[in-house]
Amino acid sequence: MHEQVQEYYGEVLQGSEDLQTNACCTDDAIPRYVKDALSKVHDEVMARYYGCGLVAPEQLKGCAILDLGSGSGRDCYVLSQFVGESGRVVGVDMTDAQLEVANRHLDYHQETFGYAQGNVEFRKGYIEKLDELDLPDNSFDVIVSNCVINLSPDKDAVFREAYRLLKPGGELYFSDVYADRRIPTSLKNDHELYGECLSGALYWNDFLRLAKKAGFADPRLVNDRPITIDNERIEQKIGHISFYSATYRLFKIEELEDACEDYGQAVIYKGTIEHMPEVFELDAHHLIEKGKVFPVCGNTWRMLHDTRFKEHFDFVGAWDNHYGIFDGCGTLLPFESEADSGATGGGCC
Repeated sequence: MHEQVQEYYGEVLQGSEDLQTNACCTDDAIPRYVKDALSKVHDEVMARYYGCGLVAPEQLKGCAILDLGSGSGRDCYVLSQFVGESGRVVGVDMTDAQLEVANRHLDYHQETFGYAQGNVEFRKGYIEKLDELDLPDNSFDVIVSNCVINLSPDKDAVFREAYRLLKPGGELYFSDVYADRRIPTSLKNDHELYGECLSGALYWNDFLRLAKKAGFADPRLVNDRPITIDNERIEQKIGHISFYSATYRLFKIEELEDACEDYGQAVIYKGTIEHMPEVFELDAHHLIEKGKVFPVCGNTWRMLHDTRFKEHFDFVGAWDNHYGIFDGCGTLLPFESEADSGATGGGCC
């Protein structure tokens, strides 16, 4: 499977226009500050990127970031601007042709960004074998991935290694493709469907199980959209399955519980996170307005208190009293409404 993916992304595809579906695209409603950063990326790097959108969480200044499946390096060079000279970005990819493009423009981007020293490096490797790349435990603040985990034949190992490499309070923030059922083996063996990010997609309940098994106790859905194939030939093969592109954030916090428990806690957003002066969107259920007392469950409290977001919030309450399950608790799956999930309101999921 590795060889098939390397051939598809190193030889078959020469640009995003060669993709047969939009499965490998993330949301293309890109904020202005991201567009500004993209405008500084070398044209060849941009041309050899397969998809749209960009996976970039908030508050990255000074962070150490690992990009799983970095391809031609486009996202790494954008993230390089967000972390600044005090941060660093490591990209991992297994395709020589893509790595050649990424490495060819290291000096160009260092000069363009005005850095005295480069803060980006690329390593050849498999995202399910990060233990072979001499990356120390607890060494990254953030791990990102943009529609690549579905291509891995051992997704369990990807999540396990990501958890190992993250610092306490760090997060895995990634977009990928999910299916509404398990993909039959006959379709998994279809090279084109696999390369198009469809037949390697996880059934979303299996994803949640793998994430929790790796230590990410409370996966949070950030956003999602249905995937339209718009290709009659591919539709005939796999059109009976519904696919979704979804972004999740998974925090490495050992104290997270397996449900949203109510301790009578709340947070107040200070409005100080860059590019989010009025509302901070933690996930699809948590749009936290500046200055407003926002009730949260214990897990959400920790996701804000035990992470790089702490200085941007005031925290109300402690752990002295427990009031049962948080009102409105329920795990959202891609394209599932609050009514479907059993949510009844309140700050938490």
